[in-house]
Amino acid sequence: MTDLSILDLQNLRHLIGGYETTHCKMTDYAAQAQDAQVKKLFQDAADSAMKNKQELMKFL
Repeated sequence: MTDLSILDLQNLRHLIGGYETTHCKMTDYAAQAQDAQVKKLFQDAADSAMKNKQELMKFL
């Protein structure tokens, strides 16, 4: 693997932070949802955000 530049690291930090924020928000929305379909939609979005974050973390 090639070395990461400072800009690459900054971009990764920004993306990882965004996915972390999305995961937290979607998890919270899922916990508050009353409708089962809406709850599943938010939980799936939270799971997807966490998966994306974990994939990006592999670059560090």
